[in-house]
Amino acid sequence: MANETTVLVVDDDQANLESVARIFQKMGLQTLTAPGGRAAVELLRRPEVSVMVTDLMMPGVDGQELLRTARALRPDVEVVLMTAFGTVETAVDAMREGAYDFITKPLKRQSLERAVQKALEKRALVAENRALRARLAEVGGAREMVGQSPAFRAFMETLEQAAPTSATVLVLGESGTGKELAARALHQRGARPNGPFVAVNCAALPEGILEAELFGVERGAYTGAVRKEGRFERAHGGTLLLDEVGELPPSAQVKLLRVLQEGEIERLGGTQSVKVDVRLVAATNKDLRKEVAEGRFREDLYYRLNVVELLIPPLRERREDVALLADHFLRRYAAKNSRPVRPLEPAALQLLEEYGWPGNVRELEHALERAVVLCRAEAIQPADLPEPVRKGGGGSAGHIVISIGTPMEEIERRVIHETLRHTRGDKNLAARLLGIAARTIYRKLERREPEDEPPPTAG
Repeated sequence: MANETTVLVVDDDQANLESVARIFQKMGLQTLTAPGGRAAVELLRRPEVSVMVTDLMMPGVDGQELLRTARALRPDVEVVLMTAFGTVETAVDAMREGAYDFITKPLKRQSLERAVQKALEKRALVAENRALRARLAEVGGAREMVGQSPAFRAFMETLEQAAPTSATVLVLGESGTGKELAARALHQRGARPNGPFVAVNCAALPEGILEAELFGVERGAYTGAVRKEGRFERAHGGTLLLDEVGELPPSAQVKLLRVLQEGEIERLGGTQSVKVDVRLVAATNKDLRKEVAEGRFREDLYYRLNVVELLIPPLRERREDVALLADHFLRRYAAKNSRPVRPLEPAALQLLEEYGWPGNVRELEHALERAVVLCRAEAIQPADLPEPVRKGGGGSAGHIVISIGTPMEEIERRVIHETLRHTRGDKNLAARLLGIAARTIYRKLERREPEDEPPPTAG
């Protein structure tokens, strides 16, 4: 039997231990059994163990202590708890400590089978993602977007639909959310991934230099000028990203509109048009509708750019992704700095999940790089994190502040987001805690409009 189907069962009740092991054996899974927490620790060191199913209440090393040990020794092992004390507090504590799921006693065979099968599927998916990221890194240090939250999946679904087309895409999002990564993903999933990908930051170049960079220069256009191709010509047959497009000066906006209408450019100082075949992606953290209303951005250009709008959710709206992103960055910077890959202490992970991340994914990335460099223990400690993260956003975890007069639909959405954060994205557990069906969570999250205010951080 394949190693990835080995389940470790832990229970001080011998009859229950044997009964649960038989259930998994009938599923075609290999099993290991341990009569208590101490014996289980030794078996956890075996590389074939992929899922551990453990009783919560045991003498000596109990289930929660064993869970914490598993997080330190084998963070790749998924843990399912069996408990007769299925309270909300126990469920939330277990999930925040890193458990995949919990099952209440008396045990039901169907529930056990389903929980372990889902845990195995998650582990296989995570392993596949890690292998893919490793292969991407080997072939050029590629950087990719990571996430599995509902908000992130909705964003990626739109990206996947837009990528194979030639439509111009407007990528919107706060600073640090990964707008350039989104543009690269559009290029890589597009019709011509082998063509050039060219990016220009419109905010980083003065007006005169910006136009020369975009459209090119003819010899003699100004004193000392030599003929030079612009970014549009360099991106011919590929993708051009205009980052911070909201900073384009009026003169450049007029020329860009012509490119979109006619598919041709004219170099500075030139008299002939040059045809260009470019897939254009524009990105900004500005509200371009407001810029149009206030006369700073051309309305006709806005509609030309906004054929497909791609809104990247801020990290505070996808807290379920924090743990996955943290693991991604820890591995990247451990390899970059020739350091061992260290897991996060539960307390450190809790701080990461509760912080507001005003700098979004970029701020999280920098925090994890710092932690990799400074960590001297066996796991990343709270002290290894930046001071703003350690101090957090104030208030108590598990609470949200809602103003009087907030619409009921908005209140429901915020409560769902906060509950999902506590359950680390497990919608089935969140539904159980809220006393609703899982499909209700999907339905209410799907109703969210892009203009909605984000859910508040814990406070």
